[in-house]
Amino acid sequence: MFNVEEVCKKAKEASYILAGYTSEQKNRMLEAVAVALEENKSEILKENAVDLKNYTKQDSVFVDRLTLTGERIDTMIEGVRQIISLPDPVGEIVETFTNKAGLELKRVLAPLGVIAIIYEARPNVTVDAAALCLKSGNAVVLRGGKDAICSNRALYNVMRNAIAKAGMNPDCVAFIDDISRESSKDMLGQGKYIDVCIPRGGEGLKHFVLENATMPVIASSGGNCHVYVEKTADLEMAKNIVFNAKTQRPSVCNAAEHLIVDEAICEKFLPMAYDALSTKNVEIVGDERARKVLPKIGIMTDEDYGTEYEAYKMSFAVVNGVKEAVDMINKYSTNHSDAIITKDEFAKNYFEKNVDSACVYVNASTRFTDGFEFGLGAEMGISTQKLHARGPIALKELTSVKYVIEGNGQVRN
Repeated sequence: MFNVEEVCKKAKEASYILAGYTSEQKNRMLEAVAVALEENKSEILKENAVDLKNYTKQDSVFVDRLTLTGERIDTMIEGVRQIISLPDPVGEIVETFTNKAGLELKRVLAPLGVIAIIYEARPNVTVDAAALCLKSGNAVVLRGGKDAICSNRALYNVMRNAIAKAGMNPDCVAFIDDISRESSKDMLGQGKYIDVCIPRGGEGLKHFVLENATMPVIASSGGNCHVYVEKTADLEMAKNIVFNAKTQRPSVCNAAEHLIVDEAICEKFLPMAYDALSTKNVEIVGDERARKVLPKIGIMTDEDYGTEYEAYKMSFAVVNGVKEAVDMINKYSTNHSDAIITKDEFAKNYFEKNVDSACVYVNASTRFTDGFEFGLGAEMGISTQKLHARGPIALKELTSVKYVIEGNGQVRN
């Protein structure tokens, strides 16, 4: 029987060693991982093929998430090397001051300790999470989904062997090699060894973690994302942004699910958007006002407003001005990524200030919400909560602070 507690205990012990590694040592460890991924690409793809063969449901979105290709492995490797190139946040002094007793106080970035990440179908998370944790001085406990067990195991073994070969402690990367639900609950009960848990997946996974975790949780939520085309927008730009945000990769959390259009331009813009999206066979549903312009589209139900389709489907809604658009977004979004297309300064400022989302876009696609695209390196997920991190969970978001206090003999009266 797989011993979850023992794995987590070893990760905790390794975290103290890892915290003492220099930036050079951590980068050397990550470079060994990048090289090993390249050298073992064929074996990784072979194991991924087993997962794909074992998955028998007809779900193209899920299959896309599960699939590894040579190009996707190259992207993982590029992500690891981008993390190597980034400054090490550990030890960064964020504030220095002297108190009335003459003590010099420094607030210094420090690792969180041991981070558990529980995720679903995407095998790339195995590498992304490990690389981020190692660079930020944290040990990591990986618990992937059952459908990707062969891929995740192969990636973990490649990384562990590479770390050991580089002369570092391989226990700083741990893997729960048990796909039972009980093993997930067991891991979430290891609060004495795990300092924080990050769920990466749908709302069901997030709620499961929040209900069972005995350690703090940084919730990485799904993305019910909107694009609002305001009446002053450049309509050709808006069409291109909507098309990209919906169709470039519809299965991911930063893909747009809902198009909101100002009533002043709906008769002109809705057909433009419909024609563009139809080239990718996107299924369109609309509210009553949208269907007056496009009677052939489906009827938008109350459930549609809050649905993250993760597929070639999109809703169209018509509003009267930016305030109504913002109210709709705040009511139905998952506070992930939402965009406005506009030339109007008031609308831009109102949207930026009042949309309660982790990432708010002006005249750009929501598809950029990604640590790699932001230049932060790979990410652990997109946090939609407000503590401890919000937005892409990259290197600095995987640190805390400690106070270092220096004196010259002071005692308290």
